[in-house]
Amino acid sequence: MKLLKWGFIGCGEVTEIKSGPAFSEVEGSSVVAVMSRTEERARTYAIKHGIPKWYTDAQELINDPDVNAVYVATPPSSHATYAIMAMKAGKPVYVEKPLASTYEDCARVNRVSEETGMPCFVAYYRRYLPYFQKVKDIVNSGQIGKVVNVHVRFAVPPREEDKAKTLPWRLQPDIAGGGYFYDLAPHQLDLLQDIFGVIIEARGICSNRGGLYQAEDSVSACFQFENGLPGSGSWCFVAHESAREDRIELIGEQGSVSFSVFDYQPIKLHTSEGAESITVPNPPYVQYPLIKKVIEHLQGLDICNCTSVSATPVNWALDRILGKF
Repeated sequence: MKLLKWGFIGCGEVTEIKSGPAFSEVEGSSVVAVMSRTEERARTYAIKHGIPKWYTDAQELINDPDVNAVYVATPPSSHATYAIMAMKAGKPVYVEKPLASTYEDCARVNRVSEETGMPCFVAYYRRYLPYFQKVKDIVNSGQIGKVVNVHVRFAVPPREEDKAKTLPWRLQPDIAGGGYFYDLAPHQLDLLQDIFGVIIEARGICSNRGGLYQAEDSVSACFQFENGLPGSGSWCFVAHESAREDRIELIGEQGSVSFSVFDYQPIKLHTSEGAESITVPNPPYVQYPLIKKVIEHLQGLDICNCTSVSATPVNWALDRILGKF
């Protein structure tokens, strides 16, 4: 079995609570190095998690002969750069979502992956969570019949940091690709494309209604999948608490199913036989199922289809909805 020795580029919150520990829980995998531009953060993270090496320069980590796979956990604007650096060094890469901050950068990553033969995986981990696997099973088993319409509804109040003088990177379009829409909607769109196929048409209307920052805070969109299925969505990040909602509804000819994407509320299934509420627990480290699949792919034991190629249509749809091209 091939032993995977990971180097982390970035050591923020996502690596603490969603992904980092999973890399050491899978057989044949360990974390041997970590990098942050802040020396204290890199050193502290390495000591806390028992990682033998730490760096402040990404190229040095990539060039480390003990590192044979790279995890990119930085903000989106640097994803493509670090992924390409790793692949050109002959090392496979696992990148946080979205794959990049623009569709064009996604295309660059795919070209280099093809040229080098190095795989690039993307952290759309919800595809492999038991909760969403159940949703997919409901659709594929025909319990609601042919799906005829899809609707996404998401609304949350502003966060306290949205009002700060120094905005979080998720609200800086040059770093994030857009506002919260570019950060959160990718998970929703990736799940839908995993079930129904690629989105081939998308358009949107974007606005800033709250005036708290420059990025869009309200988005309405319509889109169509390659199988002809139409969908629509609305996202509001400056809503009143009473309007809070996290829901995707799939309407079928024989019923409907609705589910949340971020808070994992019970799945609601409605058919001619009545209504059913389905609770599906997820593992403590939510990226574990996908990371296990990635590692087993690299070890030649399984196939992981959550690649940069499958992730790129998400950015295409995002950029279309935001009118970026």
